[in-house]
Amino acid sequence: MGSGVIATPRFGASDSGVSKVDARDRETLRQRYRRVRAETERLAEPLSEEDQVVQSMADASPTKWHRAHVTWFFETLVLAEHVPGHEAFDPQYRYLFNSYYESVGSHPPRPERGLLTRPSAADIVAYRRHVDAAMEAFIATASCASWNAAVPRILLGLHHEQQHQELILMDILHVFSCNPVLPAYRKYRAAAAHAAPQLSWREFGGKIFEIGHAGADFSYDNERPRHKVYVGAFRLASRLVTNAEWKAFISDGGYARPELWLSDGWATVRREGWRAPLYWLESNGEWRGMSLSGLQPIEDTAPVCHISLYEADAYARWAGKRLPTEAEWEVAARRLPVEGNFLDSGLLRPAPAPGATGLEQMFGDVWEWTQSAYAAYPGFKTEAGTLGEYNGKFMSNQYVLRGGACITPASHLRATYRNFFYPHMRWQFAGLRLAEDT
Repeated sequence: MGSGVIATPRFGASDSGVSKVDARDRETLRQRYRRVRAETERLAEPLSEEDQVVQSMADASPTKWHRAHVTWFFETLVLAEHVPGHEAFDPQYRYLFNSYYESVGSHPPRPERGLLTRPSAADIVAYRRHVDAAMEAFIATASCASWNAAVPRILLGLHHEQQHQELILMDILHVFSCNPVLPAYRKYRAAAAHAAPQLSWREFGGKIFEIGHAGADFSYDNERPRHKVYVGAFRLASRLVTNAEWKAFISDGGYARPELWLSDGWATVRREGWRAPLYWLESNGEWRGMSLSGLQPIEDTAPVCHISLYEADAYARWAGKRLPTEAEWEVAARRLPVEGNFLDSGLLRPAPAPGATGLEQMFGDVWEWTQSAYAAYPGFKTEAGTLGEYNGKFMSNQYVLRGGACITPASHLRATYRNFFYPHMRWQFAGLRLAEDT
């Protein structure tokens, strides 16, 4: 979840200060801005005002806060820096909706975001409209110099908002799972049912590869610089691990066998009483799981979801395999199209692999845990100024996930994208794919 800078072309100005090519570029970005901002509101639309203020755990945030924070980003890091005399909607919002940017100023403690019953939901609607109007005016009238300077931050702001769209769904699922009536965010939609394809293996590696992002299109700074790595020969499973396979792990005492677990993982299992993935509930020998469509039967052929790095690693040991490294994952995915079950499909849950030839589900359905610690690539340099806080300071004690999930916007992803979470976390839509040495 990182910071991005792209190479932005410099256009010559006409008498109006905007060239014809520049105007087309601005219109493209204006339309993208409108689509992303509208999608956030579409995701919030099924929620009541009460739904949007609840914070169910310290790692999650209320939907109202998400909607305000992504707006804060555009007001604080684009308008306030590139529009002389920009009038803030409310000066207090600079503090209230700052997440972790210490260089901007202080901010409320993350676990206390749910205490912000004021400003109201109606105030946040007005805030978003105020900033959107100012952004539209800036896009239309900014000088070429201001425009070229601001475009990288606008693009970053849009990808930042797409990250928070996924977080809105992660967090509201956790909120609803804590509600005794187990409400549904969206009505259940049936999908084509079929058996999981037989798991097979694809072989890669045994030479030097280049990984990481290169080129002028958008990327986060943690994806750069592109660099050489040696990847030994390895095999990667053709599909993700399924719920039926996870049930076999449970039945074989997977959560009760310390020899399968990393030490910290075993301590977490004992402390938290884990016996199954997050949101799984057993009744009369049948497993059901909380989803964005309420409590539903566990679909055996779908990928297992809502597991920690500790659980993924334990399962791999139990299966006699291992988790892939992030370099292995990227080598396998580098030439594949970014296609799969994303937020855009509207299903909002992992789906069974279709049974195609080759690697399946590399993108979408669930984020795939890797065994790689989240750390800087060789030659990484933190961005100057405020945006240097976006990514680099989190490169400690977390692990990398790849590929996106069923609630990730498709236009947000690429093969070099590095997501990261702490190894005990389970509320994200995370699963696993097995790997082995040849």
